[in-house]
Amino acid sequence: MDLGARLRFVRTARSLSQRELAKRTGVTNSTISLIESGDMNPSVGTLKRVLDGIPVTLGEFFSIAPDGGEKIFFRSDELVTFEQRGVTFRQVGAPAFGRTLQILNENYAPGADTGSSVYAHEGEEGGFILRGRVEITVGERCEVLGPGDAYHFDSRQPHRFRCVSPDGCEIISACTPPTF
Repeated sequence: MDLGARLRFVRTARSLSQRELAKRTGVTNSTISLIESGDMNPSVGTLKRVLDGIPVTLGEFFSIAPDGGEKIFFRSDELVTFEQRGVTFRQVGAPAFGRTLQILNENYAPGADTGSSVYAHEGEEGGFILRGRVEITVGERCEVLGPGDAYHFDSRQPHRFRCVSPDGCEIISACTPPTF
């Protein structure tokens, strides 16, 4: 089983960001990212330090197996919910091994954004604006979209989302591969 996917599963199951785990362990955020992406095989000592920050033992880490039954339907109260900078995300399903698609219901408070600067990551994303207006910057392009409008782009392009509605905005989005 893929070590990076297993680490991401365990970390996200405990609602830890890579940054928070890095703070807890003294292992850099970039090292954790490299391990999770499969671009680095950590030493046993480094892996143990990372797992101590979760906390989970090496034995527990290697014995964790994804749920044998595939969950297909999700009730509203089963959605994984988290908040960042005035944006509430509701995710369909919990992070799982082998998942390549992330589906989100995003609710932005008035003026909320994904950060003051643009960011990029592997994959692609798209979505529909259900309510309100959102300013989306992708590379050098910027548009304000409203209800019924949609977007789709290569996530390697630097991008940013900002709510420009006085009553907030709501988006249904999909991203592959999952980013959190």
